Amino acid sequence: MPSSTLHLHCITTDATAFKTLHRHPSSPPQLVPLPPHLLDDEFPRSLAAHHVHQVSPNQCCSAVVRTIAASVSSVWSVVRCFDNPQAYKHFLKSCAVIFGDGLAVGSLREVHVVSGMPAGTSTERLEILDDVNHVISFSVVGGDHRLVNYRSVTTLHSTSDGSGTVVVESYVVDVPSGNTRDDTCAFVDTIVRCNLQSLAQIAEKNGSSSSSRLSSSSNSNGER
Repeated sequence: MPSSTLHLHCITTDATAFKTLHRHPSSPPQLVPLPPHLLDDEFPRSLAAHHVHQVSPNQCCSAVVRTIAASVSSVWSVVRCFDNPQAYKHFLKSCAVIFGDGLAVGSLREVHVVSGMPAGTSTERLEILDDVNHVISFSVVGGDHRLVNYRSVTTLHSTSDGSGTVVVESYVVDVPSGNTRDDTCAFVDTIVRCNLQSLAQIAEKNGSSSSSRLSSSSNSNGER
């Protein structure tokens, strides 16, 4: 999966919406938390523990943050669908749950990647699905790709004024032979950023549509 062989194009409408952390662990394996600048007053301390990863010397760890102008419930309704990641992850072509119901921890899904990517399929295990605290996590357990021992955690929380959602997605993954940690993180970060941009567009559109329907309903009721 050399980064030089793949060109991903992702247009960012708000360049300041993303903050990326690169940690280069040294031997022995260590627990890597989110950096202090992400743990501001808006970040619930109860969610911070979910983004602490055990990182081995041959792995890299990174996190991407995106603020979305939509409610947590609107964003979560898209993110929580373990059986339909392609709804906002446009590098995925299809998904099928091959074990479990897609809601219980331990459920497995097999996703097929779009052509042109350096992968074919990925088998992924649901690790966390917390509808109360808005946390979802999965790990890659097989497939035709080079993201070995990949584990991702995504959390959602409201912005300080309650008008939007902050999405934090962190991950740890093995560095493929022949690649550097920087190359690996740059490749995965690009995919995560594009996914979160797509998520923002969908959630914000859904939120606008809901507001318009409510407004139309209120106007109709007022005219009666």
